[in-house]
Amino acid sequence: MRMSEEHADAHWELGKLVHDLDMQCAARMRDRVAPLGLTVAQASALREMSGAMTMKELALKMSCEPSNATVIIDKLEAMALIERQPHPTDRRAKQLTLTEAGSAQRKMVLRVLAEGPIVAGLSQGEMAALEALLNKALARPREH
Repeated sequence: MRMSEEHADAHWELGKLVHDLDMQCAARMRDRVAPLGLTVAQASALREMSGAMTMKELALKMSCEPSNATVIIDKLEAMALIERQPHPTDRRAKQLTLTEAGSAQRKMVLRVLAEGPIVAGLSQGEMAALEALLNKALARPREH
């Protein structure tokens, strides 16, 4: 069954809205983490580092390829915020851990990200509804 032109236009417009929302959220995050000397990707990595993990685990949490996470981790390691250590059970893998400075920086990232909603103009209930709809559209279970 072919999609009508009107239906296709509606899908296109919805896609543009989702893209615009993504761009707005990224800009808000950039504005919040830039004063910390971090990029959005670096802040995302620190946010996800709730404990020791492999590069693969971190990349999965960040929704990116391990090769992309490697570039981000290289920069965080150069900033002395993350260390690569031998994995305790897998000789082939490295384990990522936060340094003392990395733990402090992660706390600051969590604090600035908690300063008001990342989506402008929505109440908590509206944000929860949007999250549920986006998770449904992406066919994944809600995390909270």
